[in-house]
Amino acid sequence: MAIGDDRGRDKRRRAFWLKQLHQWHWVSAAISLVGMILFSVTGITLNHAAQIRFEAGVERIAAEMPPDLLELLDDVGADDAPLPEDVRRWLARAVGVKAGARTGEWSEDEIYLSLAGPGSDAWLAIDRKTGAVEYERRDRGWIAYLNDLHKGRDTGAAWRWFIDVFALACIVFSVTGLFLLQLHAERRPGTWPLVGLGFIVPFLLAVFFIHG
Repeated sequence: MAIGDDRGRDKRRRAFWLKQLHQWHWVSAAISLVGMILFSVTGITLNHAAQIRFEAGVERIAAEMPPDLLELLDDVGADDAPLPEDVRRWLARAVGVKAGARTGEWSEDEIYLSLAGPGSDAWLAIDRKTGAVEYERRDRGWIAYLNDLHKGRDTGAAWRWFIDVFALACIVFSVTGLFLLQLHAERRPGTWPLVGLGFIVPFLLAVFFIHG
């Protein structure tokens, strides 16, 4: 009777963990699915970046800041402060640039702002003497845009948070998958040889084929 009770408890315990692991596994898979496809595709494009050619498009805009706005720049106390709000609004209208709260390099003669984003490099310069404004943006194409999303380059805080959440979901997906493999391994003899192969192959490649 005791043996039967033990077997019953083992079955109930196994059923409980199977249900829990399957639940966490599919939820983490759903959360990370789109991100995993994106990061897998961009892993390939990053690996072959030298073979992917794209001619960058360049946009240049010149404008002249009104004297009353130019005077506002002299009232800024700190050299690393963002541009005054009125100046930012004028730049958005006249140049099409949203500077936001970005800080720039302030000197006696010029203010220089780096406005790089994913897939693009851009800068803005304001001559503090004459009010001349120069803006240049170099678009490196949609593949470069996706590659920069992969690397988190110039993507902002929201995207970096997404990468952290996505990475956590991938960890949960992988760990729950490993425990599910363990529960099913008894009926699937190829489980652990394949898991071992997945570890040994990158390990051997890293040791013998990657040179510093």
